[in-house]
Amino acid sequence: MGGKKRRRLERPSIHPRNKYSENPPHFALLASFYPSFKPFVFLNRAGRPTIDWTDFNATRELTRVLLLHDHGLTWWIPDGQLCPTVPNRSNYIHWIEDLLASEIIPNTSTDGDKVRGIDIGTGANCIYPLLGASLLGWSFVGTDVTDVALEWAERNVSSNPHISELIEIRKVESDGSTSSGEGLQNGEPFNVKGEEDVSGTSAGDTEVLPPSLLHADLGSTKSYYGPPVLLGVLKDGEKLDFCMCNPPFFETMEEAGLNPKTSCGGTPKEMVCPGGEKAFITRMIEDSVVLKQSIRWYTSMVGKKSNLKILVSKLRDVGVTIVKTTEFVQGQTCRWGIAWSFVPPAWKIILPHVAEKNNQSFMLEGLQRQFSAINVLQSVESFFSTLGASCKSNASSFAVDVSISKDQCNAILRTGVQGYNENNYQFMPGTCNGSSCLPPSFEELCFRILVFQQIPGTLLVKGSLKDRESPGSGVFSSIFQQLEEALKNKFCREKPF
Repeated sequence: MGGKKRRRLERPSIHPRNKYSENPPHFALLASFYPSFKPFVFLNRAGRPTIDWTDFNATRELTRVLLLHDHGLTWWIPDGQLCPTVPNRSNYIHWIEDLLASEIIPNTSTDGDKVRGIDIGTGANCIYPLLGASLLGWSFVGTDVTDVALEWAERNVSSNPHISELIEIRKVESDGSTSSGEGLQNGEPFNVKGEEDVSGTSAGDTEVLPPSLLHADLGSTKSYYGPPVLLGVLKDGEKLDFCMCNPPFFETMEEAGLNPKTSCGGTPKEMVCPGGEKAFITRMIEDSVVLKQSIRWYTSMVGKKSNLKILVSKLRDVGVTIVKTTEFVQGQTCRWGIAWSFVPPAWKIILPHVAEKNNQSFMLEGLQRQFSAINVLQSVESFFSTLGASCKSNASSFAVDVSISKDQCNAILRTGVQGYNENNYQFMPGTCNGSSCLPPSFEELCFRILVFQQIPGTLLVKGSLKDRESPGSGVFSSIFQQLEEALKNKFCREKPF
């Protein structure tokens, strides 16, 4: 029993900047403010106010009052359209905000601090552009194919004149061709890669794949047939900071209706496509191979965790420079996010005086009360495992022994490990050159990380190289600094300004 409770505590939580991370929606309070919501609220067996999550009208009214009460947005959708949950969609917005603010890849925008993105399949609800514009002042292009979705997206934008100039609703013609003539035409099949590895471009290759490779059969019968996703949607020369997508998760409407505990609505166009989300996101990946750096960060939500491994493998094959994944949590519902880029990563500079330090330490102060030393120890192991290191943890001594190969060290010297958030940061190793390379005699970097309890709410994390004369001490120092940042972001309360 104890083990199960611990695992529940270790689940990723709602994003810390999410408006609902500390203050979840108070149904009784909302019902007192909004009479139209009151009929949907009742007390559950525990005596807590709730709603019937299988009632579309209840979930739609909840979304309406949350957007109005907490975001100042006027919103509505007709019956049957996909009804989004506000906290979960906010998680996705804040994750993209983290990606854009990170130093994993340089900011190539020429528009200063202005951020512009595209929401693929924005739907009648237009939730991502509305939240991104109202919370962060971002500009959006929202795309869709059906007349109903386009009409109601336009209505939801025009109903909010304070942000309407930030949002463009763009119709995707189902028979449209690509803007440049180099990409996929609508209706052409794109086959989803199976578990087998296939050859692709190297991590450093920035050339556009030829059409023969772009449309290659990747070993599965599941194919995407449908309107353009990115190619044929972006205008010639259009540059964007990000794309985001809540893809059709399912292959059939029967599969979409398998969860009897919720009712979020949704039309076949919103919920279903041949091959499901794996086929749809694979089409996004192939479009990105042509568009390359036209978009700084490509992202999508993923409904099935089992698809992440296949999609990450595909991204490696096509030669992206960076991949990140995360988990979005809202109540008992989990979704995942995947992001990739073709922008060359920023180089990490290791200063000589830092490289001389063979012992490192830092304090984790203001530890959130649901976390303990064992949680931190497990995150330390996860951090280094994600970098491809060999890890051996000892829970009784609160220690992790880490070994990193020469190739991994060279890759870290070249790219750094900025932006790690434990939810799976991956860099694509490349050929090291010049002064960044370690000497031929170097084989691996070995060190130990220890976690000590100091006083309640405070932990000490110490790291020490096993070989004090190791030429990899600079890599160790760089990684340890990034470990400190990652653990503080995850476990410590933000100090008030």
